[in-house]
Amino acid sequence: MEALSNARCGLLEVPENRSRPGGRTIKLAVAVIPAVTPAKTAQEPVVFLAGGPGADTFDDIPFLVDSGLNKDRELIIMAQRGNLYDQPNLACPEVDRFNAQAVGLGYDADKAQQLFLKAVKDCRYRLTAAGIDLSAYNTTENAADFADLRKALDIPQWNVYGYSYGSDLALTYLRLHPEGVRAVAIDSIVPPQVVTLPWTWGSTAEGIDNIFEACAAQPACKDRYPDLPRTLTEQVRKLEAQPLTLNVAPPSGGKPVKVVLDGGALLNLIVAFTPRPKDIPAALAELANGNPERFAKARAAGSVQKVGEFAHGLTNSVACSEWAPGYSEPDVLKAGRKAFPGWPDTVLAQVPQLPFQYPACGIWDVPDRASVQRVATVSSVPALVISGTFDVKTGASWAKGVARNLSGSTDIQVPGIGHWVVPQSPCAQRVLASFLARPTAPDTSCVDSLKPEPFTIIPK
Repeated sequence: MEALSNARCGLLEVPENRSRPGGRTIKLAVAVIPAVTPAKTAQEPVVFLAGGPGADTFDDIPFLVDSGLNKDRELIIMAQRGNLYDQPNLACPEVDRFNAQAVGLGYDADKAQQLFLKAVKDCRYRLTAAGIDLSAYNTTENAADFADLRKALDIPQWNVYGYSYGSDLALTYLRLHPEGVRAVAIDSIVPPQVVTLPWTWGSTAEGIDNIFEACAAQPACKDRYPDLPRTLTEQVRKLEAQPLTLNVAPPSGGKPVKVVLDGGALLNLIVAFTPRPKDIPAALAELANGNPERFAKARAAGSVQKVGEFAHGLTNSVACSEWAPGYSEPDVLKAGRKAFPGWPDTVLAQVPQLPFQYPACGIWDVPDRASVQRVATVSSVPALVISGTFDVKTGASWAKGVARNLSGSTDIQVPGIGHWVVPQSPCAQRVLASFLARPTAPDTSCVDSLKPEPFTIIPK
């Protein structure tokens, strides 16, 4: 990767569990990427907090560089504990292999659940046999790692930028370790005080509603796809009652694979931004007319997995200790029914993107940390709060409540953009650059004239 060719790289050694002094230590991969054109006076660096939890942070570097994050200041990247390139790495190749196989099974089929839970159990057994303390892979420890990194690099002040789970981590970090934080930018907000497994349904409904409303506001789209909410409901119900089984080649090439397209798979493809929001009305219209190709190809893409790159172990440790406690499977179903009345319970019983998470948490067995983690961050540190109206993972409206608690905050909503706004929006990139230059008075003027791009219109 070009950006790393002149970076300083190393490992930060930290305690695995800070509540056990003298216990094991772990090593976290760090890269300091120099500024493209260093400013005449030294600028405070930006530290990046990736999403997930469990995503490979280093994989995000090209997006950050293309978004100008290291234009005139250093960019600091650290793989969150348990991620790829760390020691230990909480990857679960067992789960990756299941995910590749799952495209040929019903989304919530008994067989899928059985295979998934076996993969989770095998991964847990392997990690704990290696002496890993799964309870230590949580947001509190993760935040303390970044506080230690600032001290280790001897940086008096830095700026923090996090998206998705990285916004949850950034807010936790600001709450617990405010010293040395000059400014915080958060993108696609996961508010620590409200994030739970049932919570995800509201975000999914909000994002889908916003996409459909934007189509209705564009005459060509409204004319071609007159009633998208009804079309989606009909297709989810139809596919859940009679799933399609197809042989489809993955978009990346290779021989066709068997895919099963049911109601749960359809919804989760939309939540995963496959197809892209601008193509969703067209894909739904094609599906309703007997052509499932766009969704089927997107489902087939899941048969190609990067085995061992995503830290599913970190995902489970965070989800099971921080997001699952205090709620149960009936609560997920209730939230789903509220979000999509009239949809089949079999679709609504599974958390979007995290199917079978409650039984998985029963296997993962980490302590409940809800009371220490579900706390609002109240701060006067300058903050930039960025959301995209088409975000079906972390609904844009949640940003308002977070911004209210940050007295020095600027809150922007970027129309027509989905999850992780900055790399997709040149305007958001300009706002972020001006925020880093002047955190108390960023220039947000480019947002006012933004509109969602035209949707794909297929011939009748």
